[in-house]
Amino acid sequence: MAEFSTSIDIEAPPDVVFAHLVTAERMVLWMGQRAELQAIRGGEFAVDINGYLIRGEYVEVDPPHRVVVSWGMAGTDDLPPGSSQVEFILTPTATGTTLNLIHTGLPETRAKTHAAGWANYLTRLGAAATGIDPGPDKWLPANMKASTP
Repeated sequence: MAEFSTSIDIEAPPDVVFAHLVTAERMVLWMGQRAELQAIRGGEFAVDINGYLIRGEYVEVDPPHRVVVSWGMAGTDDLPPGSSQVEFILTPTATGTTLNLIHTGLPETRAKTHAAGWANYLTRLGAAATGIDPGPDKWLPANMKASTP
């Protein structure tokens, strides 16, 4: 299994960034077209990203410091719903927030694609959290086609 980690500085306070991780309306500003989120331990985490159905649950919700979700893709054998884990750690800074992301439990075959995806989506999150419209979410992994829901 692979692990991916990265960080981004966002010019918005932790509570604003946190809201983009736990409310459906704010989630779809930066990732996906539809989200059903129940931001409590064991609550639903479902985001539809360009035909990819991300499914899992909230493992930990510590406002506005930390969010941990299980993560997987409906209809896949190598990354089924809830089979990996994404941790978002929010640290206040003089200019906003440092967001550290750690994605664990990824199959080696999906590590490179997820690294590229997180680079795209964290940039979009940084824009959305500061009030900038990042535009429609059209990202798809290279050499992969979206499945039909």
